Amino acid sequence: MHAAPDSEFFHSSPSLTFSGPEPEFALLGLLVDELSNGILVVNVQGRILHANLAARRELERGVMMKYECGELHLLSAAAGKAFQQARDQAMSGYRSLVTLSPDDMNVTMSVIPLSVRPGGPCAHIALFLSRASVCESGVLGCLARRYSLTLTEQRVLVFLCHCLSTPEIATEMKIAVSTVRSHVRSLCIKTSCSGVRELIQRVAVLPALSAPPLVPVH
Repeated sequence: MHAAPDSEFFHSSPSLTFSGPEPEFALLGLLVDELSNGILVVNVQGRILHANLAARRELERGVMMKYECGELHLLSAAAGKAFQQARDQAMSGYRSLVTLSPDDMNVTMSVIPLSVRPGGPCAHIALFLSRASVCESGVLGCLARRYSLTLTEQRVLVFLCHCLSTPEIATEMKIAVSTVRSHVRSLCIKTSCSGVRELIQRVAVLPALSAPPLVPVH
């Protein structure tokens, strides 16, 4: 495993991804790239050894974290201090949760020690970033195909997953409240859910898949 020389190569090269003589390394890199959660592997000094596609996109955005001289840097001073403490705890075998943005408690990162054997020394740490939304586009696409959801039903479902009320959804979509209710009923019937709560729960427990890459149109 190795780190990339430049952040501009995050999208176009295999930098910051698993590498090795065995084909299993390449397969492992492809596997974690399919996840919508950002995943990084760092050493105890904070040097990035691997980042999946979602994590590389977050690093390239440079809003909450960045890649600098091979190391992970959190842009919030509070998050940076919490991350240092979490790394120290990881070396002792403890897991931690770090808030990445002081203004949004939902943007978090799990810090997981990676030990070869339980209770053994920890030289590497896994970082799991929280998902941007319960209703990720990759998950939504699978769900839509599974239950033959219309585009309008998909939009309604996204708003429901963002905790919007029926009147708020009607305002956003510029349609009548009764129309929204009709779409919600259709969603529940198609997915065999008893109501909105069960519908959202059904989405929440689905695998966290990233959106498929766009295919060029010829």
